[in-house]
Amino acid sequence: MAELIVVTRDGEEQTLAAAEGLSIMEVTRDGGIDELLALCGGCCSCATCHVYVDPGFADRLPPMSADENDLLDGSDHRNANSRLCCQIVMSEALSGLRVVIAPED
Repeated sequence: MAELIVVTRDGEEQTLAAAEGLSIMEVTRDGGIDELLALCGGCCSCATCHVYVDPGFADRLPPMSADENDLLDGSDHRNANSRLCCQIVMSEALSGLRVVIAPED
């Protein structure tokens, strides 16, 4: 099983078991980290699951859709590593990925 490293807003780092096929948002929620509101439930329509992804994994991530890009444009905290974690599905290739939960807008 893959591992996902999640850094909360207060800097606490947790390593979670990540079943293949689940989104990072689902793994984080199921792992008991409640900082991601994920109001839309993973439909890419709210941007409340904004994270910063480890740039070392950039070439392994799916490309950002136009919808995801538009939603992230609405965040005051967007940076070059911003993604919506509902749009990234875990796989063995992503094992060890580290994400930092972005500040709340």
